Amino acid sequence: MLTQALADLRVLDLTHHISGPYGSKMLADYGANVLKVERPNGGDIGRNLGPFPDDIPHHEKSGLFLHLNTNKRGITLNLKTDIGKSILLKLVQTSDVLIENFKPSTLPSLGLSYDSLSQVNPEMILVSISNFGQTGPYRDYKASEAVLHGMGGNLRFLGAPDRAPTKYGTDLALRQAGIVSATATMVALFAKTVRGTGEHVDISIFETQAGSQDRRAPALMASQFVKTVFPRRTPGAIMATGIFPCKDGYINITAGGTRFELCLAMIGRIDLLEDSRFATPTARQDAANAAIFHDEYLLPWLMQRTMREVWSLAQEHHILSGPIFNAGDVMTDDHFGDRGMFVEVDHPVAGKVKMPGRPMIMSETPWALRRPAPTLGQHNHEVYVDELGFTSKELTELHNSGVV
Repeated sequence: MLTQALADLRVLDLTHHISGPYGSKMLADYGANVLKVERPNGGDIGRNLGPFPDDIPHHEKSGLFLHLNTNKRGITLNLKTDIGKSILLKLVQTSDVLIENFKPSTLPSLGLSYDSLSQVNPEMILVSISNFGQTGPYRDYKASEAVLHGMGGNLRFLGAPDRAPTKYGTDLALRQAGIVSATATMVALFAKTVRGTGEHVDISIFETQAGSQDRRAPALMASQFVKTVFPRRTPGAIMATGIFPCKDGYINITAGGTRFELCLAMIGRIDLLEDSRFATPTARQDAANAAIFHDEYLLPWLMQRTMREVWSLAQEHHILSGPIFNAGDVMTDDHFGDRGMFVEVDHPVAGKVKMPGRPMIMSETPWALRRPAPTLGQHNHEVYVDELGFTSKELTELHNSGVV
């Protein structure tokens, strides 16, 4: 097998929940030796979050945790004890990167600030992920996915114009922050080859949202240059454009403007170009005319066809279109299967689980599934005894005293 790109990288992972674990997973997936450190009593909070098989909670069967922590080893360590902190410093000595997503005050309060850690290992990179960053008036504020999504500017654009803004489902802000953290880690590693020392990387989840190209950055620029905050658009107001129901689900069609004639050809109603309500670009911009076209012509045609039938016809007519897949559709799609997008993971407790595999394909330094997510404390003996030199008796004593 080809050597993975990050095979010589050692990462100490103190993260929990979503943003941090997702970032460290990106590194682990391409070969980094990621050691996940969890608190002895309960571990990562992600273990308590579903989905769970049969909706029965189990700290080793969380779908979220299993996905975010593949390819990592795992140990337990209580950082609130003096022995725990001394053990962490031993691990820091041989680590290239430490990633954490505690509150900004947490590590300094434990005597583990960046200055303290860099004295132990000047070349180590500390990557800190927090709600609003390590400095500033909001530094210690708590936040949720919805709060960060909203304050970042994107939520303002989502939902019907006459209703309150509506957040996307799932944890997009947290996952995007994780991706940014992996990118920032690689930038810092390249910088270290030039400078010879590590640095502290400060990632604000809020700032990853405010600076995102997903509507936020363009909206900020528009606000400056044209002094306008653009309103949300009314669904269905653009003729032949939007998400529409069909025989077995929903289909996304973008056939307005210059593509409108292509849409008429697809549904076999090119004669509608003689209708004054649809004949000119100006008439087609009228929301009332769009509603008539959708209700009387497009929707009846769609409801007689499946998503894939509509999609195929749209491709033939050079119309931008795509089915609205649910999770089951995605996992059984031939194209994704052909490219090996999903992989089956065999976990010692959860059993066989199918989950997304590589985020990208690299011909010479490929993604690989090396191990499933660790059970709580799974690699304690391997790390404490085989690598750090503790005896088995000492490890038992550390366990009994609540250190590991």
